[in-house]
This record gives sequence, C-alpha cells and structure tokens, in this order.
Amino acid sequence: MSKLKLSVAMGDYDRTRPILDGRVPIDGVDPTCMLLSPEEMFFRAFRHQAFDVSELSLSSYSISVARGEPHYIAVPVFLSRAFRHSSIYVRKDRGIDTPADLKGRRIGIAEYQLSANVWFRGILEDEYGVRPPDISWVRGGMDTPGRPEKIKVDLPPDIEVNEAPENATLNAMLADGEIDGFVGPRAPRCFDDGHPHVGRLFADTVAEAEQYYRKTAVFPIMHVLGVRRSLAEANPWLPGALLKAFAEAKNIAETALNDTSATKVTMPFVEDTLARARKLMGSELWSYGFAPNRHVLDTFLRYHHAQGLSPCKVEPEELFHQATMEAFSL
Repeated sequence: MSKLKLSVAMGDYDRTRPILDGRVPIDGVDPTCMLLSPEEMFFRAFRHQAFDVSELSLSSYSISVARGEPHYIAVPVFLSRAFRHSSIYVRKDRGIDTPADLKGRRIGIAEYQLSANVWFRGILEDEYGVRPPDISWVRGGMDTPGRPEKIKVDLPPDIEVNEAPENATLNAMLADGEIDGFVGPRAPRCFDDGHPHVGRLFADTVAEAEQYYRKTAVFPIMHVLGVRRSLAEANPWLPGALLKAFAEAKNIAETALNDTSATKVTMPFVEDTLARARKLMGSELWSYGFAPNRHVLDTFLRYHHAQGLSPCKVEPEELFHQATMEAFSL
C-alpha cells in the first residue's frame, strides 16, 4: 500500500525537527514538511485550510469547534506552551507597577483572540482581579499596519476594542507613548531595542509564573496539532499515527536537552534552568496526551467562553479525535 502524501506545517522546534529530518517517520505517511511562523501558518490554515496537517492556534481552533465549523480535528500534541506573565509590556513612565494599574489603560493587541492573550486576560482576572472590560484594547499590526483577525469575533458589549489609526503600528505607538502597554506572544521591537521607557510589567516574570503554577498546576497550552477532518474520517488510523510520531520526536528532543556534556541549546545555565523547572513541575515538563492536560484545557476553555470568544463552553473532550484520547501499553 502506498503511503499518504500529506503536507505538514509546523514551527521549527527541537521537538519537531526529528519529523522534518526523517529520524522519526509517521506511520503510513510520506510528509512534505514546511517550517513556518505561527502568523503565516495559522492565517493560511484558518483562512484557506491550506495544509493536510498543521500546528494550530488553540484559541482559533476552539472558536471553530464552538461554532460547529472545524475543518481540522486536533491531536493532543501541544507544540507550543508558555507562561504568559512575560507577555505584558508597559510604559514604565506611566505609574504602571502592578496589574491593578492596568485598569483604565490603553493596551495594544495584535488580535483579541490570540491564545496568548486569552491566557493573559484569564490570569489577570483570576489572579489579580483585573477584568477585560477594565482595559481599553487597541488592535493593530505590531510592525505592519492593518493586521486582520484570522477569525471574525463578536465580543461582549462591555469590551472596548478600538482599531489603531490607519498606517500606525503598535510598536511605534508604544514607543511614542500613544498606548500604555502591549500584550502578545512576541515582544515589541522597541522593547528588544532597549527603549528606556518600555519594560515588562512584572520585575521577575519567572518567579511570578512559578507562583501561578504552584497554585494551579497549569502550564499554559498555546498550540495543538490538527489534521484535516476529511482525512481523519477517511483514514481513522492517521490521528493516532501523528500522536505516536510527534511524541517520539519530543522524547528525542528531551533526551538531547538532558545531555549537557555539550549544550544543545545556544544559551548558558541550561542545567540550572532544567533543575529549577523540575523542582517546580516534576520530571514531565512538557506533556502530550489528553489525560495529563485536561485541567489545563478546561481552564483555557473556561477563559475562552467567559471572554466571549466561544458562544458556548467547549468541553476538552470535544477538541480531539477519539482515537487519540487513550494509548496502548505493554
């Protein structure tokens, strides 16, 4: 039997490279792999269903499930996860020293429905008592004017979202003091360039995230892996094959990370960072599979519905192909 020739879009990570270079085959599949940025990948996936298998924004995918129009079905492979306490950048000359100081401020966002922004708003409300209506949101492109939402959203009437002025970018508005802050998965360029009045809200983002994890045991999920729904229906073995292959690829990456005889990551203090993370989270730092992540997904979907992005609360089980909800054992 010939293998399925499938397009596979994913980010360039240590946990995906064994798929790209062929060290880990996907059973029954001859993949054409493309390494793309999240912005390009998600836009093409949700606007044009461009790929057979694609890394997907958890938020955009949840919207499609809640509306009953998902072109993809997810596999519990979580290619991107991040604590989002580092995602809020503020003008340090505006008296914004605590989360409470964000009330009444103008905060820039690239898209309201981005997974990182859903997580940040949920954490802001749950942990610090600052609700989404307390902030005036300004939407626009970070470095290019006029970025559209990938998926049209209808927000509650008490949420104020204004478009950035024509030809303006959020980076320039933050640098010039026209907005008070920015929330998003990427740092604004003015922060990376060392703008003297732009910094992170939290002085120690790692300590803040550690405190959050000790309380909630939540390591936020940003992206899932999706397969075209029609392909999964025609080939019910495919979602399980994808879960198997991507889990093996992650195991290879974790094994390499543990070998610090010659550091595999271009940064210092790898051993210390690993030890600190394991002390906090245990040996399984980045789990795939449904069961160990159900509480994380349920938290996200609660935030997603409360923020008006999904018309009904989606249950975690609704996101994934049934064949990937459990695994065999010997």
